Amino acid sequence: FVADREEAAARVERLLQYQFNKRSLLEEALTHQSFAAASYQRLEFVGDAALGLAFSNFLYLTNPTVGPGVLSTLRAANISTEKLARVAVRHDLYPLLRRNCPRLDLLVGQFIQSVKQELEDDLGTTPYGGTVFKAPKVLADIVEAIAAAVYVDCNFNLEKLWKVTRFLFEPIVTAETIDEQPVSTLHELCQKHGKDVKFKTWQKGGTVVVNVFVGGALVGMGSSEQMVIAKLNATRDALSKLLGGGNQQVLTTGVGHGLGVEVGELRECKQKLIEQCSRKHWPKPIFKLEKEEGLAHDRTFVYSVQVETQGGIWVTLSDKMSRVKDAENSGAQKMLEHLLKL
Repeated sequence: FVADREEAAARVERLLQYQFNKRSLLEEALTHQSFAAASYQRLEFVGDAALGLAFSNFLYLTNPTVGPGVLSTLRAANISTEKLARVAVRHDLYPLLRRNCPRLDLLVGQFIQSVKQELEDDLGTTPYGGTVFKAPKVLADIVEAIAAAVYVDCNFNLEKLWKVTRFLFEPIVTAETIDEQPVSTLHELCQKHGKDVKFKTWQKGGTVVVNVFVGGALVGMGSSEQMVIAKLNATRDALSKLLGGGNQQVLTTGVGHGLGVEVGELRECKQKLIEQCSRKHWPKPIFKLEKEEGLAHDRTFVYSVQVETQGGIWVTLSDKMSRVKDAENSGAQKMLEHLLKL
């Protein structure tokens, strides 16, 4: 935490190469609601809208042949929580924020460490990175609030806002890069080893969750408010594990589990998962019937299992089972294996 508020403001001005006429706007942008009632929330509201409009203008002018659906996806990718949070990490903005919330410091600290690991693993070269910890919204809020402070300070001049802040968002996601190397790299890697790749997508509330299966084994997960970013996050997670993590054997042997001894007997998995969530102070796992097939005497069931941790929301899918209890245990077993890998 930068206690010297003059220095905190000066750091932002040096970063932006912009001198505020009303520094009180900047101090408001750097104040969390846990510290004072006069927080960045009003500015964050304006910044969210202003950045959305600024990117709409930019993308409209630079993509004359692209339709509205793709333009919306590009805008969402450029101002997503994941991307803006990484902007805050890259420019070391969180220490400038006045706050009084130790739990927030813990969550942000975990995310910052995960982003640093992405950079070490060369996974941070695009805006989304990999996802081990969900991007804390407060980091994106800081960026939006600072942008709004500039916007209000220059009398709502959108062109000036874009000129001052555009560099923060580089590299800007374009139609050419929105689905670039991660997905194609994964397909090429698996094709080389004769393995198939499948993506399974789930909608949980306002969050899209994507699972990546290679040779039938779950090797990657990712989540985001936007499907395209969730897929990229899941793909990067899969690549990091296949190339250097605990799932390398999937490419060579097709063995997707290998943690069965630690997970335990199938019939015990649901209870073990519930107990683990309780120990970790996570919400109770959610078991949901996803598919029921066959006649009464030959019916099969598929269950999904959702677990919410500090690192995000994870969903696994059970094998087809002839009993509900077995399907729940199968889904729980896959979840336990994933949590062990994490």
